[in-house]
Amino acid sequence: MRKETKKKILLFAAAIVLPLAVGGFSALLTAGNMNVYDELATPPGSPPSAAFPIVWTVLYILMGVSSGVVWFRQRIDKNSADAGVCFYILSLAFNFVWSILFFNMRLFTFSFIWLCALLLLIVLTVVKYLKVSKTAAYLQIPYILWVAYAGYLNLGISILNK
Repeated sequence: MRKETKKKILLFAAAIVLPLAVGGFSALLTAGNMNVYDELATPPGSPPSAAFPIVWTVLYILMGVSSGVVWFRQRIDKNSADAGVCFYILSLAFNFVWSILFFNMRLFTFSFIWLCALLLLIVLTVVKYLKVSKTAAYLQIPYILWVAYAGYLNLGISILNK
């Protein structure tokens, strides 16, 4: 195997492992409180709790591939690539903290506001990624859609469980 191919494989593996590790650690920290979702009044169109780990795993993989593409193609527009990766890393941090705010602390209204900030970070990531790779940007679209949907669920839970 060529050195360049090995480098590419390692880069993409690391890019995929990072969001999966963040999500896994967040799940570990909130595991004792995940039953909160099943105990709450939820808005129409709420999925079963079993859907969340499946969806998040797929999203984390897409996010990782997307960031790997940007990292590999950064020479196209280094400033946009760097800014996009920074927004992406911030979004991972916000994603991680949201679970703690929602499940462990049960701060439903504040976690909705936090989720809005997360959505903004994802949109900023996409804007920067577009300048480097359309593919990388498009791979973030399911993440945007899911977080927007999660915002609807979070807001509904906040209102219904006052």
